[in-house]
Amino acid sequence: MTSETVNDPQPQIADADEKTDSALNNAIADADNSDAADADEAKEEVAVKPEEKMQQQHGSVAPFLIDTAESLKTNDAATEDKKGPEEEAATASSNTESEEVKEEPKQVIKKVVPPLPLDWTKMAECNEEDISPADAIRYPWDVMEFPLPPDQSETHLTIVGTAGQKITRMGSNLCDYVSQNLTHLVLRSHLIRTMEGVSKLKHLELLELYDNMIDEITDLSAGEVDNGDEEDDGLPAKNLRVLDISYNVIRDMNPISQCLNLQELYIAQNKIKSIRGIGQLTQLRKIDLGANRIRVMEEEELSGLINLEELWLGKNKIEHIGGISKLTKLRRLDVQSNRLTSIENLEGQVDTLEELYLAHNGIDVEGAKCPTGLALPFKQLNTIDMSRNRLTDTSPFAHLTSLNELWISGNDIKTFDDVEYIRSLVELDGVYLEYNPVASDFEYRKKLVEIVPNLTQIDATMVGGIGQHGYLTGGGSGENLLERMRQMQEQVIQKAAAETEASGSKENE
Repeated sequence: MTSETVNDPQPQIADADEKTDSALNNAIADADNSDAADADEAKEEVAVKPEEKMQQQHGSVAPFLIDTAESLKTNDAATEDKKGPEEEAATASSNTESEEVKEEPKQVIKKVVPPLPLDWTKMAECNEEDISPADAIRYPWDVMEFPLPPDQSETHLTIVGTAGQKITRMGSNLCDYVSQNLTHLVLRSHLIRTMEGVSKLKHLELLELYDNMIDEITDLSAGEVDNGDEEDDGLPAKNLRVLDISYNVIRDMNPISQCLNLQELYIAQNKIKSIRGIGQLTQLRKIDLGANRIRVMEEEELSGLINLEELWLGKNKIEHIGGISKLTKLRRLDVQSNRLTSIENLEGQVDTLEELYLAHNGIDVEGAKCPTGLALPFKQLNTIDMSRNRLTDTSPFAHLTSLNELWISGNDIKTFDDVEYIRSLVELDGVYLEYNPVASDFEYRKKLVEIVPNLTQIDATMVGGIGQHGYLTGGGSGENLLERMRQMQEQVIQKAAAETEASGSKENE
């Protein structure tokens, strides 16, 4: 081998490539003339590396390949020599870590599922402490001692639920434990789900089941009695005067139609969607249907309540006042926290309405001035609550000279010019204007007194009266400021003298 061959390997590489290409062509030609097995063998021959092919042809490894391999080894050695001690240490440590990682066996984490407890199958063996209060069985005689036989002179029974002493069942045999002459039955704040045992209490006049879990009104009447006495038919429903079943989960109030002599009905905070079953209760004087889901004031039901004096419908979903044109004895009307945008249909109450509660609605000045609303000349109206609405001035109240209290806090009244309209209300004693922009004025109270001199209360603070500590507060009673200051000075002197005398007497003792 000459020095030219060693120094310049390119010709030999070219010769090797030509030989390889020719061998490939020959192999392909042979494969065409042979079966599939021979073709596979030919392809394996072609797959031989070029250096191995040249070794077979020349009998030894090609010189240029040897030189190239040796040069690569030389270059690697030189590179290793150039490495600094820090790099060598880093390389050694990385190799050591890789060996440790390879040698470290993999840990297999097995999740052990504990066996299911068998106590859950023993439902009948659970302790009484594990039972929820609503699921426990507890009768009135379990929380209170009843003399047996019952004292027939007793007419009132009241049991108020306390922690651990809440009744869950009234008992169909309630009459065996209470007086047959019972007129008042109060079972307040218990966990009663079903009304039972009432139909046998023929003389019952007041039934209060406030704050329970009752979902249906039942057992108010035993129906027709077989003893031939027609007076016993429909008892005790037709004897009831007061029925309070507020704070339950009742959806249907139709069964109340049996209580023809009912005078007061409290059925607030239930799930009633429509007013039903009261159209024939002509003796009804007060009804509370607040905090339900009522949307419409049904005229068909309300028009028959000719003796009704108080109607409470707050916290419902009512959009219009209506159905009360025939309620000519109505004195109090509450439709606050609904969806009203106007005050209307109050013609039937011009002579009788005393208190009107319409807070937390969406009523503006125009809505309050409807011809059938506050624009009417009410003669007895003394209290109006229109807090948290959309009023911008007090003009809707300017003609209501009988007003004693006006609550209009939380509106959008901005200036004292907007308050001027109530100057003519000579009977006005108290006004609530807090949470209006005008209330942020530095002289807010002083200017209000100038507009309405007879005010004795502004918001929650008395005006011109005795304050919390016994001192006169400022305000518009018309007294001279200097005179009020003298009175306050005298009060302070008297108080100091009394304290001095009391301390001296203690020292002498």
